[in-house]
Amino acid sequence: MGGAAAAPRGQRPAGPPVPDADESRSPRGEARIEDALADPVVAAVRDTGGYGGAVYLRSRDRRSLVLCVMSGVPRSLLKPWWRIPVSGALPMCEAFRSGETQYLPDDRATMLRFPQFTAALPYSFAHAYQPVRVGGETVGVLAVLHSSFREPAGEAEVREGLRRAVQEMEERLAAYAHGLPGRTDADAVAYGIEYDDQPVSVRLPAPRAEAVAVGMVEWDLAGGRWTGDDDALELLGVSRDEFGGTLAAVEERVSPDDLYELRAARRDAEETGQVRGRHFRVLDASQDDSEAVRYRPVELWGHVVRTGTSDRLLVGALVDVAGGVTAAEAAERLPDGLFSLDQDGRVIYANRRCQDLLGCDLERLLGHYPWRVLPWLHDPAYEDRYRAAMLTQQPVSYLVRDPDGVWLGFVLYPGVHGLTGRVFPTAAPAGAEPGRGPPPPAGPAGGPPRRGSPPPPGGGWHRGRARPPPAARAAGPTGLVTTARAGALYHVVQMASVLTESVTVRDVCRAVSEQLLPAFGAQEVALYTVRDGRMYLLWEDGYPQHFLDPFEGVSLEADLPGVHALTTRLPLFFKSPEELVGAYPRLALDPMMSWAFLPLIASGHPVGSCILGWSTPHRFTAEERSALTALAGLTAQAMERARLYDAESAVARGLQEGLLPHRLPAIDRLRITARYLPGTKGMDIGGDWYDVIRTGRGVALVIGDVEGHSVGAAAVMGQLRSAVHSFAASGRPPHEVVTHTNQLLAELETDVFATCCYIELDPATGHALAVRAGHPPPLLRHPDGSAEPLELPGGVLLGVQPDADYPVTELTLEPGSVLALYTDGLVEVPGSDIATGIETVRTCLAVSRTDSMEELADRMLGAARRAEDRPDDVALLLTAYDPADAS
Repeated sequence: MGGAAAAPRGQRPAGPPVPDADESRSPRGEARIEDALADPVVAAVRDTGGYGGAVYLRSRDRRSLVLCVMSGVPRSLLKPWWRIPVSGALPMCEAFRSGETQYLPDDRATMLRFPQFTAALPYSFAHAYQPVRVGGETVGVLAVLHSSFREPAGEAEVREGLRRAVQEMEERLAAYAHGLPGRTDADAVAYGIEYDDQPVSVRLPAPRAEAVAVGMVEWDLAGGRWTGDDDALELLGVSRDEFGGTLAAVEERVSPDDLYELRAARRDAEETGQVRGRHFRVLDASQDDSEAVRYRPVELWGHVVRTGTSDRLLVGALVDVAGGVTAAEAAERLPDGLFSLDQDGRVIYANRRCQDLLGCDLERLLGHYPWRVLPWLHDPAYEDRYRAAMLTQQPVSYLVRDPDGVWLGFVLYPGVHGLTGRVFPTAAPAGAEPGRGPPPPAGPAGGPPRRGSPPPPGGGWHRGRARPPPAARAAGPTGLVTTARAGALYHVVQMASVLTESVTVRDVCRAVSEQLLPAFGAQEVALYTVRDGRMYLLWEDGYPQHFLDPFEGVSLEADLPGVHALTTRLPLFFKSPEELVGAYPRLALDPMMSWAFLPLIASGHPVGSCILGWSTPHRFTAEERSALTALAGLTAQAMERARLYDAESAVARGLQEGLLPHRLPAIDRLRITARYLPGTKGMDIGGDWYDVIRTGRGVALVIGDVEGHSVGAAAVMGQLRSAVHSFAASGRPPHEVVTHTNQLLAELETDVFATCCYIELDPATGHALAVRAGHPPPLLRHPDGSAEPLELPGGVLLGVQPDADYPVTELTLEPGSVLALYTDGLVEVPGSDIATGIETVRTCLAVSRTDSMEELADRMLGAARRAEDRPDDVALLLTAYDPADAS
């Protein structure tokens, strides 16, 4: 019940569908499914110019897509998406369901097509998804991620790269499936391609690192004096005795083509107080006319500081781009704090200046997330900067106020293998208040860093004061935001979005089942509602057959966890059968190992309970408990709204049905049947109607449609039907019936219009008179099976012109003919014109060679019944003329 994906064809082969996690990790060397995926993922990232890739495979129960292999993207960042429902409004799910490539070049395209995905990941990046098929079945999805800020690869290039990678992946998966025990049937190959384990990370190839030569320099911007250590002079290609110590002496060593860069560095320093990576070439050594000139590429980095002898002294480093001493040694000489995070966000390096600024030694930082080691960084906004940098692959910057009241600037520089960060003291931002944290960073992904950040007034970059003891620094700043993780946020946002689109109680129950089970890895769910002081089952999925029967209609005083969760309004979590039995000794247990009992409370009103079960022991973290409790609240609100909708909709539908004929009259020589389908949008009732009326000359076949969908439209429909019935039964000819009905509608001043088709048929002869007022043409199927629309000359809509004239058309029905009257809801399809819809219905009428009018009516309404989106109601009136069928 409520499965998100269709079951595969045929019987599943005997034996386990995939090797168990423990077995697949044994040293016996059998094939593992990630081995078939790793190389194609890396190739897809390389060939499409991306920075990350992932492969989702379907789960064993076919409800979910499970992340199997990932590369270039942090595991922690994608954790909320390790397992997602196949029915989810996410691009990978859409690619899986539709079997089509999904290409999203930027955040705008993602927002337009998948707003729920953007709500959870509000960052600008490009991504594409390609379905993976094995044995004729879609078994997974390959995804690649790109930076939308860099020169993008063309869509054709991305699609071609994905196609090649998926082709290789499909071949490897087929070979893997054939090698599984018991997989000899060719039709069963795809059944071996499924996954329920944790994702496997595959590292993207990295360029070989080379040593970096760094020399320290000081540049007096006011006087033009240059000084440098031996390393810096060596990079400039001069000895200390040869170097003049001036800007002119440096310019002599710089390539004439790059002098602008050196001068631009001075401008950067004077305008921003910082030089960041100005690149130029210098002579490799002293040259004479007989030697070929050779240049060495270098970069200049530095900050402007104030000293006793100069107010504008640039202190920095000259870096050999081609190689030299280690980057760590160079970083220790810089005035800023530098740190590096691995791909998952854990600290792998921090120079001494960084440790001093953060007030934490390297031993405590290494291998940990910085926002967990330092409580004052334990704010979702700061962790969000890391996610923004890694997903956009663009630098981001932000300000933080530490517990001592000192403001620090952070700049993050991301890469596919991790992130390098810079931290430095800075002045307080505008609007900052004592004792409060900084204003929130602008924008969801932060802005790119400026060229430089000015030092605090009069202080240089060093604080010049003692650090408080670590215990004193454990407390965060006043008003620290409560911690929230992306995983919990995503599930809440996703569920809220899905429940917003759920209209009926059944819609809500299906949404809860399809979202909660995959999101939290549960295997069963039951939803109960309260009615007259008792609990009644609304929906269940995953339970043994008839297991829940004894709990149907239990009192709110019953000693049951689901009842207690509702009456106490507190969720109950049991991580083992022992815990559950200890609390409820007489409770019958299902095969599950862990349970959650969640109260459904809406606006203080008890709605019901939601019960979740896990087949393996499950530890409920504080974050997960909070998320489940919040989701239960959303479910309760949606359930209450849906129950109100169902009740009001039932009243509205009852009114609609009450205005239509309860039974059609039996007419000799005619077989007549009718159908009515309400629209699927909203609960407003429509104005479609039909009738069969005995007249003095035969029988009147009538169908009409009042404009609009409301109680008012239904009321006008009832008035028109009564008027037509009265005029026809009094013996008036067809044109007078329609003319008088038009005048009546105009006199009612209802501001609505209506269409109508009126045909008076003599069953004895087959002779008919037809009048049409703005209505779609009727269809006639001849005895030979051919069908055609009857293009009757018609008049304007009813109610438009009180004195309108409606011409009459004479028809003759041959024995065996079938006449079809219908409203526009049957032939109007979103995205198509009405002529195409009429032709579709005409074809159905022609090919449906059945003598049963009931069966024919069902066939003609088949497409309309199956449509999930039916904006208009539908009425159909079928009449078969058979003179031999006389009582």
